[in-house]
Amino acid sequence: DSQDWSDLKVTGVDFLKSQNTQQHHTDGYNIKHLVVRRGQPFQVQLSLSRELKAGDKLSLRFGIGENPMKNRGSLLSLKPEREDLNGWKISIAKRNGKECLLSVTSSPSAAVGKYNLHVKTGTNIYKPENGVVYLLFNPWCEDDAVYMASEAERKEYVLNDTGYIYTGTAYMIYDKPWNYGQFEEFILDACMYLLDKSKLSLSDRRSPATVSRAMSALVNANDDSGVLMGNWSGNYTGGTSPMDWIGSVTILQKYYKTKKPVCFGQCWVFAGVLNTVMRCLGVPCRCVSTFDAAHDTDENLRVDVYLNDKGEKLNSLSLDSVWNFHVWNDAWMKRTDIPEGFNGWQAIDSTPQELSQGRFQCGPCPVKAVREGEVYLPYDSKFVYAEVNADRVFWIVKRVNGKDKYYRVGTETQGIGNNISTKAVGQNRRQDITWEYKYPEGSREERKSMEKASSFLRPAGLIPRSGYATTAQATSSNIQPLILKEPVTKSGLHLDISNTEPLHPGNPLEFAITVQTATPGNWTVELLGSCQLQYYTGNVQANLGTIKETISLEGNSEMQIPLKIAPDAYMKSLASLEGEVLILVTAVAEVKETNDKLTKETSMRFEYPPITVQMPETAKLYNDFTCAFIFKNKLNVTLENCKLLVEGLGIFKMTTFEQGDIMPGRIMKSEVICTPTRLGEKKIIAKLISDQIKGISTEKAILITE
Repeated sequence: DSQDWSDLKVTGVDFLKSQNTQQHHTDGYNIKHLVVRRGQPFQVQLSLSRELKAGDKLSLRFGIGENPMKNRGSLLSLKPEREDLNGWKISIAKRNGKECLLSVTSSPSAAVGKYNLHVKTGTNIYKPENGVVYLLFNPWCEDDAVYMASEAERKEYVLNDTGYIYTGTAYMIYDKPWNYGQFEEFILDACMYLLDKSKLSLSDRRSPATVSRAMSALVNANDDSGVLMGNWSGNYTGGTSPMDWIGSVTILQKYYKTKKPVCFGQCWVFAGVLNTVMRCLGVPCRCVSTFDAAHDTDENLRVDVYLNDKGEKLNSLSLDSVWNFHVWNDAWMKRTDIPEGFNGWQAIDSTPQELSQGRFQCGPCPVKAVREGEVYLPYDSKFVYAEVNADRVFWIVKRVNGKDKYYRVGTETQGIGNNISTKAVGQNRRQDITWEYKYPEGSREERKSMEKASSFLRPAGLIPRSGYATTAQATSSNIQPLILKEPVTKSGLHLDISNTEPLHPGNPLEFAITVQTATPGNWTVELLGSCQLQYYTGNVQANLGTIKETISLEGNSEMQIPLKIAPDAYMKSLASLEGEVLILVTAVAEVKETNDKLTKETSMRFEYPPITVQMPETAKLYNDFTCAFIFKNKLNVTLENCKLLVEGLGIFKMTTFEQGDIMPGRIMKSEVICTPTRLGEKKIIAKLISDQIKGISTEKAILITE
């Protein structure tokens, strides 16, 4: 029978997509090609022109990149039952007449990316249509560097496509709902485009450390026309205000379509997008917010804050600053490139702050290295260490005989790197992970870690320094020891700042500054208090008012001094400012009798009425349901040019609804019709923005069943 020995040809390839993607936890990707994870078997079914016989030559060829070649390792030719040099293997799982089921296992350290599959039989090469296989990192595989043992953690850090990014201030933490959307249309392709754009060598594509470092560089547009253009100027014409995004999907889709940077981002947007990219590629990742994060540009572990003689913060010309919050990411991996003991979470940061090896990139920096003070470990551990451990020193600048003189009015050693936060695993709440980054303040371990870190960082004498103070004569020339201690005062002076009424835009802002003394004696305390509006980067935008009081306290006692700002003093500024605007209250106290000085600052966010969402608890796949958003303007100020932004992954595409002006007491009601296209718990996120308020967000979940 000549048919039997005729040339063996392939007539078809079935990628068994539904079975493979379920086993590989990739069934969520909205893409027609097969997506699998490395180090784990997947199956392909070949249809042949005749039955497979003993002498037949059959091989699967996986090629990656422009011009795959065997000697470069970019073309793998796999024959059944023979383990390939690169750790890949294929075997015949089942034969049935002209059908042949092959099982393919890639190496757990294979290069991540897009492979073209061709099948070679004898001298024939068959190229299947849609013959592209996407290969991702595999947290389910023990031999993969990104292996994560807990299923609950994998569900959160790899598969969850929504979450929260924590912003606001340490005094009032706000959970910003965020759609990561790593499974949405074009997102995986955008990530593959970034991988190609990174020009990483094939062997660098095997390592989550080099891939995450490259992605931290490519998510910002600096020096490589990456995804997002940063802008902290307050002027966002020609782009979208960073406040207006509610997820990464629109950003990455737009970038993939235009291949040009999307305008504009600030830190939480960079972190949200980098989180999407890492989860999409299969690296477990979380957004991490640090409150009162130091931006210490010369690694001396000190940030200087300058006040004028009314106690108002000056935008110092120094590049040091303390951000009310900063958001970066932790990616989970084994670090094979550094000494043992530093596996696990690695900080990566795509907000363009500092050049690292000539590019705006940051990390991966082992979180354990930050905690232990091992700040020589790559990458950028000194920078990350300073962000969470610097000291803050307050100076008052006075003009004396035409020269600026600097008086130190406070030193804070525990004010930086507070409430380090991420979303809890499997729950909609904030988890405090400060302990992963730092030992408890004042503990023996903290002291040891601090001493170790300090030996790698330049010690800073206590002389004010900045562009501000280049010509300044220091008022005290003694160089303090490196590890600053909180000043212990003779009078036991203590300051506290709180708001006494809710901080609603359009209402007076009412605060109390509590001054305490603790030791016996009669104390005369001079108090300066000021209130300002600032961006979250610490940049002052408006001075709203100051107080100056002299008070007498005896022994262990306290007094509350009110500070009140009328609506007219700030509403104009608030409406004209674009961005995350916070209220900064600063208090400076000086005890006449002892010369004790203390400075305290507290930042707060405005409080807004809520948006309520009305929708059913459950809905059936492809059956429309209605979702209503209701907002009552309880503020006594008209909200101008309101826009409602709505997005629900798998239920509703990102849409903006113009709402015009909403007068005080008026109710806005907006309805949308949703069509669920995916099963499981889905979330709808809505955000209301206007000239006066930049972000009231809300979210609601619905269960989609068959």
